[in-house]
Amino acid sequence: MTDTLSKATAPEGDLAAYPMPRAQGCPFDPPTELGRRRAEEPISRVRIWDGSTPWLVTGYEHQRAVLADPRFSANPDHPGYPYTTASVKARRQGNPTFITMDNPEHDRYRRMFTRDFMIKRVEALRPHIQSIVDGLIDDMVAQGPTADLVQALALPVPSLVICELLGVPYADHEFFQQRTRLMIARDTDPAASVTATRELAEYLTELIRRKEADPTDDLLGRLVLDQVRPGNISLEQAANAALLLLVAGHETTANMIALGTLALLRNPDQLALVRDTEDSKVIANAVEEMLRYLTIVHNGRRRVALEDAEIGGQLIRAGEGVILTNDSGNRDPGAFPGDPDQLDVLREARHHVAFGYGIHQCLGQPLARVELQVVYGTLYRRLPKLALAVPFDDVRFKDDMLVYGVHALPVTW
Repeated sequence: MTDTLSKATAPEGDLAAYPMPRAQGCPFDPPTELGRRRAEEPISRVRIWDGSTPWLVTGYEHQRAVLADPRFSANPDHPGYPYTTASVKARRQGNPTFITMDNPEHDRYRRMFTRDFMIKRVEALRPHIQSIVDGLIDDMVAQGPTADLVQALALPVPSLVICELLGVPYADHEFFQQRTRLMIARDTDPAASVTATRELAEYLTELIRRKEADPTDDLLGRLVLDQVRPGNISLEQAANAALLLLVAGHETTANMIALGTLALLRNPDQLALVRDTEDSKVIANAVEEMLRYLTIVHNGRRRVALEDAEIGGQLIRAGEGVILTNDSGNRDPGAFPGDPDQLDVLREARHHVAFGYGIHQCLGQPLARVELQVVYGTLYRRLPKLALAVPFDDVRFKDDMLVYGVHALPVTW
């Protein structure tokens, strides 16, 4: 413990900046420095954009310990919370969603939506999701022989599904996708981020208000009947919750579809295992490995200590921020035997932390899993000669965004 403490309490002027750059030519791997810290000083200080010096937790077991510990809060209103960017700080202040709440408020809100994301209910959507994927691939083929996979498939699949589930008109997808991009860009001006969030919240508030006058059989319609009308939550609180579900419900899965496809194209032996199987269990396992390997939420989950707590032999004091680098945790050889830096779609990886851990574990993960299983199980089989239509070095990665992926993925078949 002495070595860990001596390194963790190094002079603040010597602290490395976070986030750290990836190694050149390794767009699928976390920054090399994270791996070094995980092995040598798994809980250490870093400096972030506002000059504050939160703790960086890089190992799998330590991350799960923090995420399961009620002494660490997800509420950004607590002093010391390590905001991701200035724009995130600006739009989250005074605009809470249940993902940033602690219990008991978090559980109260989460229970309002649990039914719609239960595995049995989501599995019932699988045939419809299959129909959506098949139709979009048909359109690609008809318009081919090249396409931008992001615009042709990756964005439309989860956007169509989440719109139907929530009861949001898909015709408005350009409106909410554009504002989502502003909200998750690292370099968005704080005022622009606040404006984008407000415009999306106002859009959803008006949509819910219409459903209050004329209820519909969808998630937002049921939210009106079960929660808004009885006075359990306000119209604005319903809109804030809907905003989170809409943004998270399309942006993350869209990036997993495109980035996952690129990773498989760069690993043709793994692509063959996915493409040539008729075993749904192999596809499901491949999805878990892709989630682990890519971990597209690559700026760390953020917490702040409410009281003094010791994690892995390191004392973290009340009011100190904590960043959990799940991309590094998902490459921890202690949790994933073999070579976790290699993509292996046959690896048992369902215990990854790509969806988080503890009470804030992603509510929509059953839906994301089904969407990815359908896409990965269909696209490469339908288009067995799928290939990049541009040199790999020309692909632009989303290092400028809070959710990692590619800006475009030109493919041919």
